[in-house]
Amino acid sequence: MSRTHIRDFHGDDLDQLVRLWGAVTDDAQAPIYSLAEVIASCQADHAIVAMRDQELVGAAVGRAAHAQGWIVFFGLAVPDPDGALAAGLLDALERRMAALGLAKLSALVPESQGLGPFTDNAFSVHRSVRYLERAMPVQRRELDTLKEVGGRILPRNLWRKVAGMTQEKTLLEERLVTPLARPDLAERFGVVPPRAVMLFGPPGTGKTTFARAVASRLDWPFVELFPSRLADGGGLAGALRSSFEAIADLEHAVVFIDEVEEIAAHRGGTPPSPTQGVTNELIKQVAEFREHDGKLLICATNFVRALDAAFLRHGRFDYVLPIGLPDADARRAIWSRYIPAEAVTRVDVDLLVEESDGLTPADIEYAARRASQDALARSLREDGADSVLGTTDYTRALAGTRATVSPEAIAEFTADIETLARL
Repeated sequence: MSRTHIRDFHGDDLDQLVRLWGAVTDDAQAPIYSLAEVIASCQADHAIVAMRDQELVGAAVGRAAHAQGWIVFFGLAVPDPDGALAAGLLDALERRMAALGLAKLSALVPESQGLGPFTDNAFSVHRSVRYLERAMPVQRRELDTLKEVGGRILPRNLWRKVAGMTQEKTLLEERLVTPLARPDLAERFGVVPPRAVMLFGPPGTGKTTFARAVASRLDWPFVELFPSRLADGGGLAGALRSSFEAIADLEHAVVFIDEVEEIAAHRGGTPPSPTQGVTNELIKQVAEFREHDGKLLICATNFVRALDAAFLRHGRFDYVLPIGLPDADARRAIWSRYIPAEAVTRVDVDLLVEESDGLTPADIEYAARRASQDALARSLREDGADSVLGTTDYTRALAGTRATVSPEAIAEFTADIETLARL
């Protein structure tokens, strides 16, 4: 009878280990760790194999994270009625990893795989544990590229933090997020996932906030391109081209350009404007950007009328979406963010919501901070004698707050929705 020999994994064993992984993987249930992860651990972490007549008949692969060890693959290609082969592999792997000072050695096992090899070797089953996982939004090979273009991963809760603005959020959810996050559903209804969208509206209405929220909702890297910074290294057109070429190497990305009218204004005139070449390059880059799946370009402008007609036409931007002043729910959420918890019961928030109609989020923040500062100054002057922060402080601050958006600008925005919006 052939003798089974247990030893460390060698590079020459890789082909046989891949075949073993395929043989023991249940087609009906995805394995906990992918083949790529198992191979990476074989090469960089810890792997033990069982050999019989030059044939690989078993393997145990592990990796360590701080004081926690994980078995990323365990499989046998031959019967093991007495459990000796399983015990030998697990013991050898444990000895190999014990030098790392592990406090625990753990295993995640698919429901279709028997637990005997583990329970027979002193592993405890935690019945109340459920396995959860999520794919990292940026893979290791993309980190340098993301850093090069100044991108980052945003917190995943930004979408929920955009309170109120129900109409705008519904538009973005239906037009952008769902088709990109669920392409199978989009295909079912014949919806083509968007590639580029323009957000327009008065200054301070939250266009940047919405762009970041979309990236957060998709769990995609957020890359903001600042034309003024791109120009620091020389020609702006060349810098734009280089940035978009680098972004093309990312699997997913939300690319954001704010105040895009600075580099995409109406062309023409004699002589041509200095930015005409930049506008031409940006139009070219938008067309090429649209050829890549898994990416979304969001541009924002305060002056949609100033944009070059060729830049804004159909075929370049899928949607041109208006972002207006905060509605009542949004204003309430903004006020609640700045009113101290101990003062809420003394403040008529409904009144503040009504009185702040027509203000931007930044205007409301200014009024709230001014009210707090004035109340603090009054308390210091009065030596703290029964001085509290109340509704009057906020209404007084509102009275001294100049609205960023004028009635004329609101009228222009309303007209632009009628003539330029594409919903």
